[in-house]
Amino acid sequence: MSEPDVPPHPPAPTGWSAPPAGAYAPPPGYAPPPGYVPPAGYAPPAGYAPGVPALGTGAPVPDYDAAGAASVSPYGSPAPVRRGGALGLVALVLALVATVGAGVVGGIAAYSIGLGAGREITTRPFDADFDWSVLAPVRDWVLTGEVAFWAGTVLGLWALVQGVIAMISGRGRGAGIAAVVIAALGPIVYGIVVQGFLTAGLTAGSGIGS
Repeated sequence: MSEPDVPPHPPAPTGWSAPPAGAYAPPPGYAPPPGYVPPAGYAPPAGYAPGVPALGTGAPVPDYDAAGAASVSPYGSPAPVRRGGALGLVALVLALVATVGAGVVGGIAAYSIGLGAGREITTRPFDADFDWSVLAPVRDWVLTGEVAFWAGTVLGLWALVQGVIAMISGRGRGAGIAAVVIAALGPIVYGIVVQGFLTAGLTAGSGIGS
C-alpha cells in the first residue's frame, strides 16, 4: 500500500495573510548578494537602503546635512553637523558697540561737561561745597553722557549673555569668548575714558593748565 502524495507546501492556515510590505527588517549589516533582483511586488522596509552597512561595522556611513550634501565619517558613524557661528559673531559686534561706542560718546560728553563747568567755576566765588548749578549750561551734555552709559550697559549685558550661550552651544565659540571679555571690560573702559576727558575738560575750562 503506497503512501499518499504529500504536497510540497502545506496550505496556509485559515485567516492567514502575508505580512505587509516593509514589515520585515533585515539583520544589521546585511547587504544583498551582487546581481540580486527582488521579486516583483516586493517593497523593502522603510528606511532600508541596500548596500549601506550598519553602524559599528567600520565602513563609512553617509550623512546628510541641512543643505542636502552628503558627508562621510571614517569611523562608521555620522559626521557631526557643523553649527553656524552667527550667534557668537553678533555677540561680538554688540560688545564692541557697547564698549567702543559708549566710550567715545561718553568721552565727548565728559570733555564738554568739564569745559562748561570749568568756565562756570572760574566766574564764581570759591565755595567749599560743590554747587551743582555749574552744570546748568551743559545739561544737554550731561543727558548725553547718561544715555551713553545706560545704552552701553544694556548692550553690554546683552552681549555678555549671548556670548556665554554661543560658548556653551558651540555656535561661534571664539567670537563668543571675545564678546564676553570685551563686555566685561566695558564698564572699566567707560569709567577710565570719562574720568580722563572730564579732567581734561575741567583743566581747559578753568585755565588751570595755562
